[in-house]
Amino acid sequence: MIADVLADTTARMTRAVDAAKEDFATVRTGRANPQLFQKLMVDYYGSPTPIAQLASMANPEARTLIVTPYDKSALKAIEQAIRDMPNLGANPTNDGNIVRVTMPELTEERRKEYVKLVRSKGEDAKVQVRGIRRKAKDQLDALKNDVGEDEIARGEKELDALTRQYVDAIDDALKRKEAELLEV
Repeated sequence: MIADVLADTTARMTRAVDAAKEDFATVRTGRANPQLFQKLMVDYYGSPTPIAQLASMANPEARTLIVTPYDKSALKAIEQAIRDMPNLGANPTNDGNIVRVTMPELTEERRKEYVKLVRSKGEDAKVQVRGIRRKAKDQLDALKNDVGEDEIARGEKELDALTRQYVDAIDDALKRKEAELLEV
């Protein structure tokens, strides 16, 4: 029973760390990267649709991204969604067939803003991991009548070690992203 709780907790914490890494990838660095648009939703015929389902993306140059829609009628909607995207600072242009997104150079001030944003996202991910830990601890406490207190204490120690491991993984990803952002 304790092993089931810990296995479920491990899976949920792994997903939380993966989500944090994906979130970090959406914050731009000096290079244009298709992952920036990973979570971008486009209003396509009245329903929000992920851009990956509407267009292909190519990265021909370091600061340029080309978005080629599968359906040319979605061109304006894709351009508008990219323009409205927060923290991007790019002004997309379309030539009737593709949307060209040229990323502006990052200033020192803008890099520091991005570092703050990434730290905030990292803290949110840590809060999520701690919330998963709290729920798992409640599940372990509910098992006190079925298993001995020693087993529960052992389970809680393993839970704390798991939590520490996943919080450290988030911190490592955060450090890598900060170094990437501050690299000129």
